[in-house]
Formats: sequence, C-alpha cells, structure tokens
Amino acid sequence: MPTPERAAPDARPAAPGPAAPPDSAVIRDALGVGVAVGLSGFAFGVTSAGAGLGVLQTCALSLLVFTGASQFALVGALAAGGNPLTAAAGAFFLGVRNAFYGLRLSALLGYRASVRPFAAHWVIDETAAVTMAQPDRRTARLGFTVTGLSLYVLWNLTTLGGALGAEALGDTKAWGLDAAGPAVFLALLAPMLTTTVERAAAGLAVVLVLVTLPVLPAGVPVLLSALAAPAVLFVQGRLDQRRPDRGRGGNATGTAHRSDAQEDPR
Repeated sequence: MPTPERAAPDARPAAPGPAAPPDSAVIRDALGVGVAVGLSGFAFGVTSAGAGLGVLQTCALSLLVFTGASQFALVGALAAGGNPLTAAAGAFFLGVRNAFYGLRLSALLGYRASVRPFAAHWVIDETAAVTMAQPDRRTARLGFTVTGLSLYVLWNLTTLGGALGAEALGDTKAWGLDAAGPAVFLALLAPMLTTTVERAAAGLAVVLVLVTLPVLPAGVPVLLSALAAPAVLFVQGRLDQRRPDRGRGGNATGTAHRSDAQEDPR
C-alpha cells in the first residue's frame, strides 16, 4: 500500500541581512561628508567676523558649539542687531534636534558611559546620517568616528582661516562677503533639488525673500519663505485633481487582455 507523500519541509534559508561594506568604502564616504561640509567653515568665519565677533570668539563657537546651523543662526541674529540673549536662545533651541539624534545613535554605537560625553559633542546632522546608514555596529562606529573627526578638525581650521581673512580685509560688506554663508547653503542644497516640485518651492522661496527683504524687519522674510513649500504642494494637488486619470483605462485594458490570455482555448 503506497504511503501518502509527505509535504517537503521548507528548506529555503532565511533572507540574509545587508552585507557590511568594506572599511575603505565607509572611510571614503565619511571623509567625503567631512571634507565637503567642513569647508563651509570658511563661510562661518567670514560671517561671524562680519557680525562683529573677534577671531577668538568665532573660533570658540566652532570649538565648543560645533553645530553649523546654530552657529549661523547666532551670528546672523547678532548681525541683524538682535539681542545677544535672544540670539543665543534661538541657536540653543535649533540645536536641540541633536539630542534626538543622540537617542538613536546611543543604541547604534553602544559606547561606554565614560565615552558618551565626548562622543555627544560630535552628534550632528552629518555624523548621524553616516552612522545610521551603516548595517552593523562596527561600521557605524567607524563611520561616526571618521566623519566626526574629519569634520571637527576641518571645520575649526576653516573657521580660523575665514575669520583671519575677514579681519585682514576689513569691512566684509564692502567685499560682499556677508553673503558667503547663504551662498554656501544654497550650493549644498542645489544638487538635492531633483524634482520639479522641489525646484519650484526653492524658487518661490527665493522670490519671497528678495521681494520682502527691503520692506520687512530682519528675520521676517525668512519666515515667510517657509510658506513656499505648502503653497507649491497646494497648487500641485489641484493640478493633479484636474489632470485626467489615464492610468485607469490602461490598467483595465491590460487586465482584460491578461484574463483572455489565461482562458483555456479548448
């Protein structure tokens, strides 16, 4: 009497996780981020000197604060005549986001309690991005260390160079160097604008700033430029609603053809 066939067990191996990249690739990517962003320290040194800060004050900000967005926000507010305490408070709250990065990186890196205070000084946008892109703890630590070290060293060296250069030139506004900071940010942002919607939002933001800058108080044009993104998204949504849905007919036709093909010709 034949025995019933048993179902063969599922011998398929579990899907492997992503393979760890070689150390050379991690170091290359980390150095690329560190060098590219570190060079913008020149712009901060020039901007800070143009805001009235001395070379020692400028360098102290880069050494002790080490978060570019907060540093630019501080010196930008001071250059616009803002209150120093208000400028410092704004820079502080802008840097609070790094604390949320730290919560995630603490679990990824797994440093001892004695090392965490030193590593926390390097927790910024760039180190967080490189670290979280790695598949395991070893490469995460390598990416964090190389990015943080290269960026910290280069940022402080270029800050010093920018501050000394601006001091030697004298009036930075006469040379147009007060626009160095915004120009660097635009240069870093431009390659990331890959879609029509992103480019439209960026262009509208620039127009809003240029139109309102001569007539509104300092800081208000930048806040108004933030309205560019929702405005462009609203227009894009209305256009999508008016555009005829051509995909339905094609999908229905394709489904019908597939159904006919699957019928038994007999």
